[in-house]
Amino acid sequence: MITYDNRGVGASGGSTPDTIEAMARDTVLFIRALGFDRVDLLGLSMGGFIAQVIAAEEPDLVRKLILAGTGPAGGPGIDRVTSVTVQDMLKATLRRKEPKHYLFFTRTEGGQRAAREFLARLKERTDDRDKAISVPSFRAQLKAIKRWGRSAPQDLSRIQQPVLVANGESDRMVPSVHTIDLAARLPRGELEPLYPDAGHGGIFQHHDRFVPRALAFLEP
Repeated sequence: MITYDNRGVGASGGSTPDTIEAMARDTVLFIRALGFDRVDLLGLSMGGFIAQVIAAEEPDLVRKLILAGTGPAGGPGIDRVTSVTVQDMLKATLRRKEPKHYLFFTRTEGGQRAAREFLARLKERTDDRDKAISVPSFRAQLKAIKRWGRSAPQDLSRIQQPVLVANGESDRMVPSVHTIDLAARLPRGELEPLYPDAGHGGIFQHHDRFVPRALAFLEP
């Protein structure tokens, strides 16, 4: 598995694009620079938007696709991610908590326990940690997400690859209804049953279910 930082984020230099399409072009260039002719893609949240564009525009490059906590272009409510993010970041600040407690997990006892466990796992890596995103890059990402949510609906029939779609049942950032919509509209979409008492970080909270399902899906 190879993970990467988008342009202008983490260890990657440059300026962060403010469209999903530009981010997709960056990703294709990165994949080809590594010498790969065909890959499987896993896209979470905004990464799922990027993965959809790549699968549609570069069909020969993508073998299989996993989309988690994401939705199609023009999906109702996706353009509200800025207001949801700001609300939850403010709430977290007032309560002296990490924003992911509210953005990625439910408010229930089980959801908040999962948030604490997830954040503890993030801290296990002590060397070469990613630097925090800059304000200009964060704004560019939010602008790209808003544009995606307000753009014309995609023709998902262009994505002919097998696609596994997963999410928690209570995603505040990208409403969970879009997970069901994606699976129904994608010609070869497979819906992983929505994870209970889980939100945007459902695949982290229910990694014991998601990982075996993803590995089985990616088998040749």
